Parts: sequence; structure tokens; C-alpha cells
Amino acid sequence: MDLRQESLKKHYEWGGKLEIAVRATVQDKESLSLAYTPGVAEPCMVIHEDVEKSYELTRRHNLVAVITDGTAVLGLGDIGPEAGMPVMEGKCVLFKEFAGVDAIPLCLKSTDVDELVRTIYLLSGSFGGINLEDIAAPRCFEIERRLKEICDIPVFHDDQHGTAVVVAAALYNAARLTGRQLSEMTCVINGAGAAGCAIANLLLNFGIGELILVDKQGILYEGCEGMNPAQQALCQRCNRSLCKGTLADAMRGADVFVGVSRPGLVTEDMVRFMAKDPIVLAMANPVPEIMPEAAINAGAKVVGTGRSDYGNQINNVLAFPGIFRGALDVRARDITEEMKVAAAYAIAGLVSDEELAPGYILPQAFDPRVGKTVARAVAKAAVECGVARLPLREE
Repeated sequence: MDLRQESLKKHYEWGGKLEIAVRATVQDKESLSLAYTPGVAEPCMVIHEDVEKSYELTRRHNLVAVITDGTAVLGLGDIGPEAGMPVMEGKCVLFKEFAGVDAIPLCLKSTDVDELVRTIYLLSGSFGGINLEDIAAPRCFEIERRLKEICDIPVFHDDQHGTAVVVAAALYNAARLTGRQLSEMTCVINGAGAAGCAIANLLLNFGIGELILVDKQGILYEGCEGMNPAQQALCQRCNRSLCKGTLADAMRGADVFVGVSRPGLVTEDMVRFMAKDPIVLAMANPVPEIMPEAAINAGAKVVGTGRSDYGNQINNVLAFPGIFRGALDVRARDITEEMKVAAAYAIAGLVSDEELAPGYILPQAFDPRVGKTVARAVAKAAVECGVARLPLREE
């Protein structure tokens, strides 16, 4: 039985990967009166007088909504909200297992931006954070932007920012390994959708020297026709030489290739014409833009993919559980660029100089240090940049 059939079998057995665990037992009249009426009136009125008390008197302080419209589910595309539910449940399992965060899957039957923003905002008072998931670009950019403007809790699109954080950590350590400075490196990103744009933004904030963004029509540059607002904004910060042409043109002489696009787009010759000891992070799933063996054969010094059967897996689970854990711990109003940068450095720092190797630039997903280390770094950054409502706890 292959992996997909075994997974289907298990999903039939599980009947869902989540269930409700009760913290307040109700076994007699007295306990019923405390957990429900009439006793429950007291915490209700306390919250009525001070909404912030909802974090102390309910589970809101540890609760994240995992929300999708089902339009960009994994590599499956627009399969609808109900079909996206197994992925959202899986995401909730990862929140709990890797960071102790309670999460609820919400699959919304709309693709209208105004309707989604309004619905999510109306739900936000029940949660400590919002994790947007598998929403197609470019709508995902506007949905996140508008929610961040009106919500007083963190809103985070993991397909964008979780991916970006792990790529930044991988690239930082690959630069350490190859003796480069980020400020002297040229990076080519192929795929200018949600993940590609977020990676580009974070790498620019990380101090990458030059960045060239490539999409289906070729290299993007300021003034290029057919770009969405997110791509237009990026092109004001990257490709300063106004380079034009194909992906092969962009990769010639580049230090880094980051792929969030489609299988098989990169050839060995394209890698050969990169700078010496190039870094190739080919993350198309399940088949990358170039297979690791081919990239190494063409001279790549460091290769990463999104797959678990190769070294250097670029896996979002290294980022999002700890990011939300840290944000919830200090009751942050937002997840800022500073918090994402702090998360990337925290992940990278878990690989020591002695451990750093071409096949080991990131900690393993099941490394028990990851969630706590990322959470601490994110909480500290939240306090320092003024979005925390609680002080940093003593270790």
C-alpha cells in the first residue's frame, strides 16, 4: 500500500484528526453551576467591563483559527473549502504537537475578498491569533493586509511568511557554510506568487545584496506590464539593474536560486552557469524545479527542497508553531517583520558551526529545541518593537 492509500485508510479510521478536550469537568450540580449557569455570569460580566479579561477567563489566550477558502490547497489547487478540511485539521495538529497551541480549522465558503475579511474579523474576538492558509494569490495579499489593519490580534499567512522565514534561515546558514556575506549575494526567486513575494520581502529585509524575481512571463522589473500590486511594490526594491529576459538569464552568475514554482524548470546547465558553489533551494512539491542529484552534479554546493526524503527540507513546521507560541505568550497585536527576522535567526542558530554541512543547514523538524527557541526569540522581538501587551516571561 502506498503512502497516499495508507493515509486515506487512516483518515477513515480517525474520522477527523481533532476532538474537543474538556478542562472543566461537570460531574455534579455544584460543578455544573460553576462551569455554566449561574456561576458563569460572573466571568461574563468581568469580560463585559474589560474585554482584555477574555484572555484570562477563556481559552482565547492559547487559541488560533486556521482559516482557508480552499483555493490553493497544497499542490492540489482550487478544490474548495470542504476538501481543504483535512489539511486544516493537519495544520491544527502541528500547532498542538510542536508548540502546545490549540487551533480550530475554519473552511469558509466564499472567495469574495470583502466577505472573507468581514467574516474573519467578526470571528476574531474568539481567538488569540489568525493563521490564513491555502488562499490563492493575489487575493491572499489583500485579505491579510486588510485584516492586519482592523484586527488587534496577529494575522499570519503561513504559505507566505512561514515559508519565507525558513528560507531565510536556510540561506543564512548556507552563506555561513560557503563563506559569503548576504549583502554580497545575488538571489533569483522563481515564482512570484504568495510564497515568492514573501520570501523576496523578507530576504530584502534580511540584507540580501541583489534579488531578481522571475515569473511565467520572465524576469520582473519596475514598469513591467501585467504585475499585481505586490509584485509592483517588490520591483521598486529589487532588480536595480533592470535585468530582463528568461529564468536562465537571471540565473547566470547568481549565487542563489530559490524555486517556488513548477517541476523541472531548471536544467543542469542553468546551475553550471551560476556563481561558484551556488545554493539551490528548489521547493516545488512533490517534484522540485531540479532534483538534488542533478543540482549537485552541476556544481551546487548546498541543495534544499520541500521534500522529507532529502536533506535540508524547507519545512514550515520549523517556523509557524513557534512564531504563534511567542506571539501568544506576550499577547502580541501583530506579527511584524522584526518578529519574522528573529524567528529566522533563531532557527538558523540551532545549527552549530561544528554541525553545519552541505546536507545540514537547518535543524530537523522534530528537534525539540525548535518551538521553544523560536517562541522565545519572537516574544522578545514583539516586546522590543512595541506590539506586545504582556512583558517577556523570565526563563
